[in-house]
Amino acid sequence: MSSRVPVLSVAALVLPTLFFLGAQSTTPASSVLGYHDFAAEEAHTDQTFLAVPDAKLAGEELKTLTAEPHIAASPEDYKTAQYVASKFKEAGLETSIVPYKAWLNLPKSVKVEAYDAEGKLLMTGPTPEHVDGNEPFQNDPRVTPAFNGSSPSGDVTGEVVYANYCRPEDFTKLKELGIDFHGKIVLCRYGGNFRGVKVYIAQQQGAAGVLIYSDPADDGYYRGDMYPHGAWRPATAVQRGSVQFMFKYPGDALTPGIASRPDLPASERLPLDKVTSLPTIPSEPLSYHDASPILEHLGGPDAPREWQGALPFTYHVGPGVKVHMDLKMDYEYSTIWDVIGTVAGTEFPDEWVVAGNHRDAWVYGAVDPNSGTAAMLEAAHGIGALLKTGWKPKRRIVFCSWDAEEEGLIGSTEWAEDHANHLAHAVAYFNTDVGVSGPNFDASAVPSLKEFIRNVTKEVPSPKGGTVYDQWKKSQADAAARHHLGVEEHASQEAANIDHDVRVGDLGSGSDFTPFIQHLGVPSTDIGSGGPYGVYHSVFDNYAWFVMNADPTFVYEQEMARVFGLEVLHMADADVLPYDYVTYGKEISAYLDAAQKKAEDAGVTGLDFTQAKAAAEKFTQLAEKVRAKQQAAASDAPQQLTALNAQLRDVEEEFLSAAGLPNRPWFKHTIYAPGEYTGYAAVVIPGVNEAIDAKDVARAQAQMTVLTGAIDHASSTLEAIAK
Repeated sequence: MSSRVPVLSVAALVLPTLFFLGAQSTTPASSVLGYHDFAAEEAHTDQTFLAVPDAKLAGEELKTLTAEPHIAASPEDYKTAQYVASKFKEAGLETSIVPYKAWLNLPKSVKVEAYDAEGKLLMTGPTPEHVDGNEPFQNDPRVTPAFNGSSPSGDVTGEVVYANYCRPEDFTKLKELGIDFHGKIVLCRYGGNFRGVKVYIAQQQGAAGVLIYSDPADDGYYRGDMYPHGAWRPATAVQRGSVQFMFKYPGDALTPGIASRPDLPASERLPLDKVTSLPTIPSEPLSYHDASPILEHLGGPDAPREWQGALPFTYHVGPGVKVHMDLKMDYEYSTIWDVIGTVAGTEFPDEWVVAGNHRDAWVYGAVDPNSGTAAMLEAAHGIGALLKTGWKPKRRIVFCSWDAEEEGLIGSTEWAEDHANHLAHAVAYFNTDVGVSGPNFDASAVPSLKEFIRNVTKEVPSPKGGTVYDQWKKSQADAAARHHLGVEEHASQEAANIDHDVRVGDLGSGSDFTPFIQHLGVPSTDIGSGGPYGVYHSVFDNYAWFVMNADPTFVYEQEMARVFGLEVLHMADADVLPYDYVTYGKEISAYLDAAQKKAEDAGVTGLDFTQAKAAAEKFTQLAEKVRAKQQAAASDAPQQLTALNAQLRDVEEEFLSAAGLPNRPWFKHTIYAPGEYTGYAAVVIPGVNEAIDAKDVARAQAQMTVLTGAIDHASSTLEAIAK
């Protein structure tokens, strides 16, 4: 058990930082793309900002935000909206609380019973979440019973089939074993894909219901000491979550593509029988305490060895256990509240820099998401301190505290759909969600912003010494050595890291960047700082767990505030938008090479990659010329830069397809999307790759044509810039 270390004083935190920035910055002025003279224009502003975010204040903000359970649309959720609004106003931001209406469910009653083959009762649940000892948060009567957002009501009984992670390949294996899923209750463990995908596949297979449990092999005692003695999931802890089919479209299920404003007429909302993002079979999350007696009494064939979890018996696939699920859900339109704080831009006022984090939580949400909220508040605190010195940004800054992210990215999606015209001029969206669960920084981004985020981290000091960039690089090297990565895994990472630098991930889904990049084409990043975190979406993701396991002195909260704020500052004040389209072109070429090999390995013949590869090569060649233009143009007059920046911004938008992806037109980006059968993880060149997975040559070739056209359109914009 870790003891809490006293919080450092403000002076102890600030003074070493200022010395560090003055003496040891690893980002030379000449290497910062987009500035006429970075040292003169931005370095002093950066130093002033970096001295402001305060570890102690971040801890106080986190404690306030997590004092009560605050599920979306609850009175406690509105209190957190008011608190964030007060902090934005205190920083000098023009602030508003913006309501939307969302189709949300809450449980009236939830009951799961399991019986063995002789009819003996094995389990009735869900068991309340509880650990022994003086845990200060577990007994609050406002804690909502464990349930799945977007699950329908249902009273169903069926034989249990264990399906591992409920991936397509798991169902294929069960079919080979002769398992029929019709009318069955499918039991699967968390991991491998998004929980909504598990329900989606089970529904396609004719299942009557789904139970999803957390196996101790994945986030419990097999990984380390359980809370309250360590960071990992205790036996009764349940991972709640949404099972909305967000890979179809996120946001309010009844208003895809339009904002669910409070005054939106009912005639503009979909009838329920036309909704495609909500499951039709009930599902319920379970703890491994409750799943254990079900798994232990299953008969039938042994589960494949790789399906064996950490519970102390051999896993079987069934039959042998019958489960009765009785879920009564209350659905209604509920008000949610986004909080928006803005600072007007002086030179490029129509170019928006948007930064956001969601605020709602399944219970207390100390890590997910309010560690990110506290970091965002301290970033806004730093911006406010700059405003008091007379500084004003060149571009409009928009800080956003999203609501109802947990239910389906609702607050961010509705706001983005509401402001689609303005966001056509947004130059970036910066996201943080699980801001801090430990000391290991990581990031994902579109390729044009991967070098941008690396440069930002080279300016921020790490609590471990050196810069965030230094520690980021070291943690990746340590992870590779620890896990002895195989050739195949190395290859997949190299494909997304063609510069052989610190690896920056690709954007899939599961957080609020989704509507910005994948629906509207706003270049985006997502940052966080990770560590052992076994209490995700449970009652134990609370302040007590956080100060014991994640960040006792809140110095990583301070670090995240600095990185998040510098992202905003650098993008708001750059003379020329610092997009790196050379990396973008090279990564597209790598994706095409990988897709071609994938098709060959899968026996999918007849696909012609020639034109797409030529288009990607041309894009990269033009991007090299544009990079030189970006460097030379930084000293141009603002009116000249406005036109140039508009063209640079248009390149990302050219990757959108008006028709969207097959069977899910809300997703319009031709390079990145969440996978239909992964949900969280990114699928690159998704139209092509998912058609290859389906062995649909005609669709793959048609999507290749769409992709080639998008690359060609983007190249035309680059060519116009390069002239």
